[in-house]
Amino acid sequence: MAALVYTLTALLGAAAAATGVAGMLGASWAVDVDWLVPLGGLALEMDALAGLFVALVGATAVPASLYAIGYTGRVPLAANVMTFALAWELMSLASYVLVLDGARAGREPAASAHAGWVYAVMTHAGLACMLAGMLLLTAWTGSARFADWTAAAPALGAGARSLAWALLALGFGAKAGGVPLHVWLPLAHPAAPSHVSALMSGVMIKLGIYGLLRASFVWLAPALPWWGATLLLVGAISAVAGVLYAIVDRDLKRLLAFSSIENVGIVLVGTGAALTFAATSMAGLALLALAAALYHVVNHAAFKSLLFMAAGGVLHGTGTRDMEALGGLIKRQPWTAACFLVGAVAIAGLPPLNGFVSEWLMFQALLQNVLLPQPSLNLVFALAIAGLALAAGLAVACFVKAFGITFLALPRSDAAAAAHEAPVTMRVAMVATAVACAALALGASSIVPALAVVAATLVPAPPPVTLGAWLTLEVSGEFASLSMPAVALALAGGILLPVLLLAVARVRPRPRRYETWACGRVLQTARMEYTATAFADPFTRVFDFFYRPVKRLDIDRHPESRFFVRRIRYENPTRFIVDEWLYRPVGRLLRAAARRVAVVQSGSPNLYLAYVLAALLLLLLVA
Repeated sequence: MAALVYTLTALLGAAAAATGVAGMLGASWAVDVDWLVPLGGLALEMDALAGLFVALVGATAVPASLYAIGYTGRVPLAANVMTFALAWELMSLASYVLVLDGARAGREPAASAHAGWVYAVMTHAGLACMLAGMLLLTAWTGSARFADWTAAAPALGAGARSLAWALLALGFGAKAGGVPLHVWLPLAHPAAPSHVSALMSGVMIKLGIYGLLRASFVWLAPALPWWGATLLLVGAISAVAGVLYAIVDRDLKRLLAFSSIENVGIVLVGTGAALTFAATSMAGLALLALAAALYHVVNHAAFKSLLFMAAGGVLHGTGTRDMEALGGLIKRQPWTAACFLVGAVAIAGLPPLNGFVSEWLMFQALLQNVLLPQPSLNLVFALAIAGLALAAGLAVACFVKAFGITFLALPRSDAAAAAHEAPVTMRVAMVATAVACAALALGASSIVPALAVVAATLVPAPPPVTLGAWLTLEVSGEFASLSMPAVALALAGGILLPVLLLAVARVRPRPRRYETWACGRVLQTARMEYTATAFADPFTRVFDFFYRPVKRLDIDRHPESRFFVRRIRYENPTRFIVDEWLYRPVGRLLRAAARRVAVVQSGSPNLYLAYVLAALLLLLLVA
């Protein structure tokens, strides 16, 4: 029965992807059913931006559903407040139930239930902010339809639009997972099944980006410069903080969740740059930055889905997500290892895969900030560029750790030594997504112009990217150019040319197999390997002002001599600054307020009836 459900879901996902692609190509339509939903009716509308995100949802659902067989949205189309709110809440409740389902099946039910609770609190706090902004716009414009907001927004004051934008940005930012609204991500993803994590990270958090794009470029246009500057700074902080926490984590799925925060930060940087350029009448650069952000949205959906599915393959084959207990899986799970490697290269922004192209394109947009007339905005861009560069470098180290510690060297536990490969359907889903990552890179000369057409529906401007010889992307005239087929051929030639030269020279080396040098020890053991903690220790020391680590060292020495050590236990747990400085103090205040408010719960029915009467009188006075 489960296989049938997942097969139908894959078919529906394929249909949604086809519908979304048709919308991107210009097939617009609208559906209004007044009687189905109160306060405005059901209203759906397809345009290019909605088509992109519908296609993204459908295309990601296909491999995730196929993967789920072995593992045992309508939000972008909404055209009024009630339709959007209902679809948004259904999406949130569905993912909450799936997180709890993973909690019930997992080995840490208490921690997983806590993850579901935190996710529910954050998503509903975001919903409250989002609805507050939408209700303000409804009251100011006299309509609950988004098209009417777009028409009336230019007549609203800058203060009113900024207030509505701030509320909507908080609501959508909570779903996207930008800092400091990210706390649910590293809790929910390890608790959810891996194919659900792939959908949550690859698609669901992108709907927060979709809402932010709608609010900033459509509902509340024209944008103000400080909106873009805010997103630039929040994005840079999110990118750096996300990858810093990812690089020190030893839980494979939690590492990927922190990495999602980093990539959301990258998308926010591109969105903020586009907003800033649009607000300063530089439509061409705004279009370039927005196309780069949309391209990274698509790329992240591909490689993060692949990585979560590969992490699920590791969990399926070993029963653990703890990298300290893994190692040597490349010989026992070669398909999973190869697919994880493709995802790791892509997410690290290395050529010739898709993550490199979107990050390169974003840097080309950011580096042209020198054309802005305001020095304060130039400073914000400089900070964003520095943050993005630092995050890109740390991401490489992070996924060297993730792949090397998990798949290379010797098994560090019996579970890793007895690991088995993932089932066929899981492997097919992973391979298909890995092929998609390569196709998104090699087909950049077709994909980027198509995304620029979608972006032009938000920022009308001439295309900033043209196609030259050798399928070369030429950015902003002669500012920069890139040919991914040429890059791929150069890399392939650099690898294959020495092999061909040796073959032509008929060199036949005679390798001698011998044990790896082990400092005089006869045999190499897993105790001699780097662990996840050891790999991350230099970063913990360099960024100790951020991690604020608490070091614990326990040495068990031989009773006859202190020079003979039987066991060393070293821990260096990091602390979460946002939790300590923001959420814990707020939690203490809320608990104190709740204790004071609890006195109204006297248990007296007469008093409760008096509350009802007072509320009724207050409502009558307001009405």
